[in-house]
Amino acid sequence: MAIAEPWHVRARGRECAATQTAFSEGETIVTALFPDPESSGYLRRDYCIQGWTDHQASGETAFSFWRTTYAIPTGNEKPNPVEKLSAEEILRRLIDEDEDHTENTRFILAVMLERQKILRETDSQRTPSGIIRVYEQRKTGEIYIVKDPDIPLSQVEAVQDEVIILLENNGNSPKPVEMAEAPAETPAEIEPTPVATEPSGSEDHRDPPESDSTQGAGDAFT
Repeated sequence: MAIAEPWHVRARGRECAATQTAFSEGETIVTALFPDPESSGYLRRDYCIQGWTDHQASGETAFSFWRTTYAIPTGNEKPNPVEKLSAEEILRRLIDEDEDHTENTRFILAVMLERQKILRETDSQRTPSGIIRVYEQRKTGEIYIVKDPDIPLSQVEAVQDEVIILLENNGNSPKPVEMAEAPAETPAEIEPTPVATEPSGSEDHRDPPESDSTQGAGDAFT
């Protein structure tokens, strides 16, 4: 499994990374992603317009940046495990878990949420490992970094079916039904056929069959 940190959902900052000035509701800010020198992931920083101008003068190059409107973050309540998870909550969980086999599912979920106007794609960058797409949650400003696995057209339907199954099963892949093994067949018990035995030491006192003294040897087979 890949390191989870590079793909974690990044929350929006409350103040400018350059001036440490608190953002105000509705303020236009600049969100930027930078390569993290300590991992293979990315660092998020949010800037006020003046702070971003000052930062650009430093010469540090951002992996991706865009303008957005700041909204005061609301308390992120943890979902009730009894309640059904939304597509976004499932995407968030899969990103945090960062299992290699869920890359296709994560991408399809992100595209679906983009079409629902919940996420918006702010940038895409081609890297040695593939295309990285950056999505921003329209209300909270959270960033979702998703790798575009370039799914072959022949596999798209199968991945969409997998997403439907996740949504129907509260984000969990149903476990395969285990068939109970039938007990091994045992041969039916065969009752031994009683064999008549003569008492030990007994003699056969039956009279021999009468025979016609005139019968020839050849007549015995007729």
